[in-house]
Amino acid sequence: MNLRVILADDHPFVLLGVRAALEMHAGVTIVGEAVTPGSLIKLLQGTPCDVLVTDLTMPEVSGAVDDGLDLVRRIRCAWPLLRIVVMTALTNTEILRAIVSDGVVSTLSKMETTDELWQAIEASSKGEVYVGRSVVEALAKPGDEACDPSPVLPLSRKQAEVIRMFVRGLSIPEIAVELGCHSRTVSRQKREAMTKLGVTNDPGLFAYIRAHGVMLVKSHS
Repeated sequence: MNLRVILADDHPFVLLGVRAALEMHAGVTIVGEAVTPGSLIKLLQGTPCDVLVTDLTMPEVSGAVDDGLDLVRRIRCAWPLLRIVVMTALTNTEILRAIVSDGVVSTLSKMETTDELWQAIEASSKGEVYVGRSVVEALAKPGDEACDPSPVLPLSRKQAEVIRMFVRGLSIPEIAVELGCHSRTVSRQKREAMTKLGVTNDPGLFAYIRAHGVMLVKSHS
């Protein structure tokens, strides 16, 4: 077997660990690595490969290239023969279900073992779709027991403004300057918005907004 693999993740230590694990398998060659959606697209344009192993959330500061589901769909459209394995730390079942329902992309949690990652890569190289055990278990649970945090609620205008600026790459202080308010106010609005969206960290926030956009309430509170 001569399997060419590209790795993409915005955390260098993750790339290092995955590379070390995969290079233990005979016939596997890591032909490139990327840490942003833009660098991944550029790499794919000039580097033939068989399987792409990519994180789902790699925010691009410039906003020039979307990450999340939009990035996966773009890659599938441009390179239809490329097999894709998505690794994610997300537990939001709406997002996981959106990936799995694609029916083409293999998906597994970053909590899985490297052995399971290899199974996903091997299955994908054969044209099969692999779904990791943790993802299967999350999607099999009833709604109130699933990995989704709290129910998704609409955002206020101020919360939506903060989130939109944040996912475009602006920092909390920069958003405060843009909105003419204190950084503590921006942090509070961001925290409240994340609670409403049911996400607990920034990668989850980026992935949710890329997948679903921002839902506003009619009130301007």
